Amino acid sequence: MLLDPADQYRRGLAFKEAHESAGAFVVANAWDAGSARLLTGLGFTALATTSAGLAFALGHSDGVNLLDRGRALDNARAIVAATPNPVSADLESCYGDSGEEIAETIRLAAEAGLVGASIEDATGDPDDPILAIEPAVERVAAAVAAARALPFPFTLTARAENFLHGRRDFADTLARLRAYEAAGADVLYAPCLPDVEAIRTVCSVLDRPVNVLAGVGPALSVPELEKLGARRISLGSAFARAALGGFLRAAREVHEHGTFGFVAEAVPYAEANTLMSAPTGAAEEDA
Repeated sequence: MLLDPADQYRRGLAFKEAHESAGAFVVANAWDAGSARLLTGLGFTALATTSAGLAFALGHSDGVNLLDRGRALDNARAIVAATPNPVSADLESCYGDSGEEIAETIRLAAEAGLVGASIEDATGDPDDPILAIEPAVERVAAAVAAARALPFPFTLTARAENFLHGRRDFADTLARLRAYEAAGADVLYAPCLPDVEAIRTVCSVLDRPVNVLAGVGPALSVPELEKLGARRISLGSAFARAALGGFLRAAREVHEHGTFGFVAEAVPYAEANTLMSAPTGAAEEDA
């Protein structure tokens, strides 16, 4: 699927402007084309991929770069084709160590129709899970340079992964976010911040928009996160895990009890079929 350049520019501009408008917005994480279509139909105006959601759908556990770049971008391409809305991608560590490899990932992401992506500082090594700050900043700078070279607005999110990997070092997390901001990242993101004060502090000391992960840590609503200063709210793998939860409850009922009560809450076939109809403006796969 090749996205029309004018359409990609439109999507890129819409995503950029969403971060500049007053208030917070939710970027809904889809894990395949069907979930992207449903989220678009519900009225979400921007989508993102989820590495965990994709891994689970493929029968894999999640982890840094356990799925390769080709699979991640194939998934992103399918999601882009299923919606007329901007799509950003969870590109983990950008599938490379050198600046050249990172730049190539951003270029390929653009070819897939994406108008945004994230780069994180996790290593995938459980004994040393977070990259040292100096090379981490260099990687962000390489991703930013590649994004700026594209012929449309491409929103680059830099992620500080400490808390997601059990390193509860708020001072280091904040220092990393500040350094990634100085390196040119458009959006800053530290998943799994531990409390309200941490979220408020991060949002108040950074000049760029901050993404906050909902559903982890304090149970806060969109208005509450907006009041703390969040400009973008994402859900990570939460929607994918919610879908898995419904499936497991149904399967366990059948296996353990031999009953089919779950069908009463299942989406009727005709409704599901209608919901999966292509939205106006969605891209179509090339013949």
